[in-house]
Amino acid sequence: MTASPLGVADTSWVGETTASRAEPPITLEGVTKVYRGGGGVRELTVEVGWGEVFGFLGPNGAGKTTTIRLLLDLIRPQSGRVRLFGLDARRDAVAIHRRIGYLPGELALYDRLSARETFAHFARLRGGPDEATVEHWAGEFDLDLDRPVRTLSRGNRQKVGLVGALMNEPDLLVLDEPTVGLDPLVQRTVHDRLREAVASGRTVFLSSHVLSEVAEVADRVGLIKDGRLIAIERVAEIRARAVHVVEVRVGEPEGLAVLEGVEGVSVRERVGDGLRLEVVGSLNPLVAALAGLDVVDLSVHEPSLEDVFLSYYDGPAR
Repeated sequence: MTASPLGVADTSWVGETTASRAEPPITLEGVTKVYRGGGGVRELTVEVGWGEVFGFLGPNGAGKTTTIRLLLDLIRPQSGRVRLFGLDARRDAVAIHRRIGYLPGELALYDRLSARETFAHFARLRGGPDEATVEHWAGEFDLDLDRPVRTLSRGNRQKVGLVGALMNEPDLLVLDEPTVGLDPLVQRTVHDRLREAVASGRTVFLSSHVLSEVAEVADRVGLIKDGRLIAIERVAEIRARAVHVVEVRVGEPEGLAVLEGVEGVSVRERVGDGLRLEVVGSLNPLVAALAGLDVVDLSVHEPSLEDVFLSYYDGPAR
């Protein structure tokens, strides 16, 4: 990728999105990159398929940005293989970068230029969309194209980066903390555009430490701790395994004995004439067991996905 402060990819490939998709857009095989002072990633193996949002989740310093830099050949691994679209990340970097939209976590822009001039500059260098397309995407994010970048707030500078990454509809979007500094309405717009991208068969690699954002848009998540991948899970499966806390009160408290042995149900404590339960997985067995009782009150407390995700970080990295 030709270096640029914006971080957008070479766009001279526009119109080539029908390129072969026989190979997955991202394949990391046993990739290790350890820095002299510590940190980096170790034996990282991940495959990301077409038409999915893959969330890459971990605390600051876990190895998320290192992984993105490896994908883009901004740094190189000490061992292992990095392949995008079936191509070698180092040898075939030019061809790969023509198919990527990239938003870096630390966005640098030409302060003396406006957003319009920034996009025109990169269009002259490597090709890009026409003025109407730029106007369309600016409208999506309510971005003023003509104010100098140096006068923009952090959120509006982030919009410049997002428009630069999205406007050419690349096969692969690599986004590092894409909604930092954005208000909730703009965050929703970002999420909607990502869903549209995967609905068209394209792929999003989304790195974030914001748990709620990853849970909102990702199909699968990879969780990284201390440079090692500790789990890859589907968000739906994580939700299904979540532990619910249920409080139930019935007219005949002795009838609660029928709950003993119900699949996935365990009694946490007795509360007055009712029980506080923990339910793992589906609530259907509990509901069926309660069907014959005079239920006076029933409350279900769904755990936050933040709590569920954080449970993966208990104990040492694998």
